[in-house]
Order: sequence, then structure tokens, then C-alpha cells
Amino acid sequence: MSKLKPWLLCLCVCGLILLLTVVVACVVWFAGSRVACPSGEYARAAVAADSRLCSEIGRDMLLQGGSAVDGAIAALLCTSVVNPQSMGIGGGSIVTIRDKTGKVKVYNFRETVPQLFKTNLLNDCPTTFRLSSGSQWIGIPGELRGYEAIHNQYGRLRWSKLFEPTIKLARDGIPMPTYLGKLLQEPIIKNRVESSSLCEVFCNKNRTVLNKGDTLKYTKLAETMETIAQKGAESFYTGQVGRDLIQDIKDAGGTLKMEDLASYKVRVEDAWTVPLGNAQMYIPPPPAGGTLLAFILKLMEGFSLTSESLEGDHRVQTYHRFIEAMKFANGQRRSICDPSFNKDKSAAHLMNSSFINHIREMISSNSTHDDSYYFNIKPSSDQTGTTHVSVMDEDGLAVSATSTINQIFGGAIYSSRTGIILNNELSDFCGRADAVKAGEQPPSSMTPVILESKSGRILVIGGSGGSLITTAVALSIMNHLWLGMNLTEAISAPIVFVDSKNNVHFEPLFDKTVIDGLKAVGHKITHWKYFFNVVNAVEKEGGCISAFSDIRKMGQSAGY
Repeated sequence: MSKLKPWLLCLCVCGLILLLTVVVACVVWFAGSRVACPSGEYARAAVAADSRLCSEIGRDMLLQGGSAVDGAIAALLCTSVVNPQSMGIGGGSIVTIRDKTGKVKVYNFRETVPQLFKTNLLNDCPTTFRLSSGSQWIGIPGELRGYEAIHNQYGRLRWSKLFEPTIKLARDGIPMPTYLGKLLQEPIIKNRVESSSLCEVFCNKNRTVLNKGDTLKYTKLAETMETIAQKGAESFYTGQVGRDLIQDIKDAGGTLKMEDLASYKVRVEDAWTVPLGNAQMYIPPPPAGGTLLAFILKLMEGFSLTSESLEGDHRVQTYHRFIEAMKFANGQRRSICDPSFNKDKSAAHLMNSSFINHIREMISSNSTHDDSYYFNIKPSSDQTGTTHVSVMDEDGLAVSATSTINQIFGGAIYSSRTGIILNNELSDFCGRADAVKAGEQPPSSMTPVILESKSGRILVIGGSGGSLITTAVALSIMNHLWLGMNLTEAISAPIVFVDSKNNVHFEPLFDKTVIDGLKAVGHKITHWKYFFNVVNAVEKEGGCISAFSDIRKMGQSAGY
């Protein structure tokens, strides 16, 4: 056997040393790239939905290799079973998505007006706060077309897999969710359910609402979701599911037809970009509520808020200015409309710095004014309902999704053939439009947003609660960006709500000394019973992800 030549031996040793050096460097780099995150934060991905169960179902999709879109769809489907009063496949959504390159798109698949609708529909609008019931308010559901669109663009798991956990929940049944059980005992909700077709699912045999300890099953919905999982969204929009749904709507006196379902199209557009301090905020354009949110935040940004703004007398003045900003926002609500059908109306001025500065100058430091001062000539009605999911995956895809059937349990119309609860989306035109047109989307308070700072921090946030969405999300962002609160504190802090008539309402546990100080300024302070405001958010900073699901709805986030 020949001996290895010295030069060749030297070359082999050098090569081995080089290889070991590269391996060690890679190990060090990889270990360094995995930041040790504080307790309660996540290193890779997170989901913040309305319930722990749905957050976990969304997270599990991510663990199986799914994208943030897969996780969001699965979490929303789950929410349609756990919090069916808020959303479902009989409704619609607005979804803001930031891809891993930083580009932000908005997928708007909220309901639209059918070709045939009730003559003088707006004459049925309530003159006082109440839930709008009846088939005349049903818009064309866009939920599944939207899921299909975003899944085709960003999904990694197969379509049917996203439905599997919720189909099992619906078929096997779940213990009555705590929040839903509590809600069903509210007199206004209890009566709504017991006196409508909803009772088929949410009542006992004696036609009283289910309670704690009861099992909630959705047998028909499980069958419907199984069909959709196997055959796709087409089974809803042109297939047997759609035909069954339309028959139930017709039996309830509604006007939707198969042609309405077949013609539904998802709207895809670039998010509007709003500079906010050292961050860019990406908002959904009209008829979503993003411009109102941005208008309020830009007004408040000019007051140079810091943590000291909540100390001593500054605290009263900070909330006074915010309330004034909300009153001006109320005066602009009729500017929010579907631009495709309202060429003579625009919300663009709400983004105009000159207009914002002019309004800020109208906010006095120690007084308030009559309604006409805020251009609030014809107030629109206040609403409740909706859900929100925030998701971020390992690859940097971020999803901010707000979904709804509009008010609580929509229009209280249940399709017994499909198990679907129908929306009452057309009631959103009440007080905010003088006419309704076929194909038009109603104006909305929904505002799923994404903020990205120059330092690389990304905040995915949005809320639910109808008219309370704007104030809840605005306060959460202000609290977090400017007033020194961490994400949990920012969302959990009690809110102040200015209703459509500029009455001021405070959430329980709000600082009484501030309330007294605002009374002294002259604000009309009354009592609002239904604080259904919920904000869910995910934030990535310094390699770690924090996520928070609002405790108001007994939510809990999940991640890894």
C-alpha cells in the first residue's frame, strides 16, 4: 500500500479544518438568530383570536407548515362555532395582508347589495338603538369567496385541512362557550334568539336558550362545511349549498338569488399608507373604517403625547382631546362610502394634512361644543358585533382579519337546510346613506391594520364591536405607541366611547376622577350598557413576538 504524500495529507487536514470552521460558524449564527424571548412571548409565530380554542387551531395550522393565511382562515372558521353571534360563512370580511417582502394588500369581501332589494329599505332603519332583524337586511355573503382568494394566493396547506378541526367541533359538539353562554342570558339577546329561527340551534326543547353545562352542536353546519371542504367555495356560490341557502332565504321573505351568489367578486387593492410618527400604518380604504381611524390618530399625533400625558391634570386634557377628535370623526362618518357607487363623495380629505390641522385647531383645551360644531348634522346609528384575528408566521407573512355577520347573530335568520346564520349587513346603510344600489358595499367601522416602524417593529391589530371598533383600536394604538403601555396594558385599558349623538360613555373601571374632570368641561356623560369592544393583536420586535387576545371576550392567544 502506497503512503499518502505529505503535501496531500496537509491539504486534507486544511480542508477538514476549513469544513469544521464553517460548521461551527453556521451553528453560532443559527443559535444567535434564535433570540431568547421573555416568558409569554414567542420566537416564531403567533395567533390572536377571540378564544383560546380558535387561537390554538390557528397555531396548529402554522405548526403543520401552514402560512399565516392558513392559520387565519382556520381560526375564523373555528370562531363561527365558538362565537357564532359575531361571524360566520353567511357574512363577510376585510383582510389586510403584509407579505414577506413588505408589500401590503387589502382583500375586501364584505357583503354587497343583491340585485333585488326591498323598495324604500332605508325606511325600515331604526330611530333608536336596537338590533335590526329580518331578511330584508341580508347582503350577498362574501366570506368563502374571500377565503378562496387569499388561500389561492398565500395558502400552503390544502383547502380541506383548514376545515377539519371546525367540522369536528360542529359535529361532535362543544360545551357551551363561557362568553356565548353569558351573552345568551342578556335579555335583548335571549329574546332575539328565542323568538327567531336561531332557536333551532341555541335553545333547549322547551325553547329557552342553552346555558352553562349544555352542549352546543351544529349538525347541519358540519355537513355544509364538509361539502365546502371537499368541493370548494364553488359549492356555495353555484352549487347545492347555495341553492339550499337561497331557498331558506326565500322562505324567510328575502330577495337573494343564485345569480347574486354566482356574481360575487372579491375586491383586491393596495392598502392606503399613513405616516404615524416613525411608523407607517397600512389601512383598508373605504368603505372600510380605516380612514376614520387614521383621521383620529393623526389628530392626536399633533398633541405630542407621551407617558406624562396620563399624569395629573394632563390625563383629563388627553381624554378631552380624544373625545373631541371622536366627535369630529362622528361628523365625518357619512364620508365613508363605496367609492365605486358614490363618485360625488370621498373620504380623501380625512387624509389631508391641511384639513387635519384645521380640525385640530378647532379642538379647544377646556371646552366642548354643540353637535353642529362637529358637522354632525344627521347622526348615523350605532352598531355591535364582529370578530378579529391577527396572525404572524415564521416567514414574516402577517394577516389582520376582521370578519362579521354585522350585528349580534346578524338579522336573526337561520338557514335550517345549511346551518348558516345570515348577516344583516344592509342595516349599515342606516343613517349613513340616502339610497342603496345593487352591488354596493355598505360603509363599515371595520379596520384591520398593520403598522411597521423604521426599526422593523411590526404590529398587526384590529378590533370588533361595531361602532366601538374605531375608539377601541385608536386607544389601543395610542396607549401602546405613545402613552408608554405594553401591548397587554394598551388593549386592556378601559375605553371611552362617543356615540352617534356625541354622548360620552365610559367602560366600567374607567378612572372616576377623569370622568368628573370631563363633566366639568361640559361633556354629556351617559350610560352605555353594551361594551362589546374587543381588540386582538400580534407584534414582532427584536426577533420576539408578543400576542394578546382581549380578555373582554375571554380570549387567549397561542404561538410557538
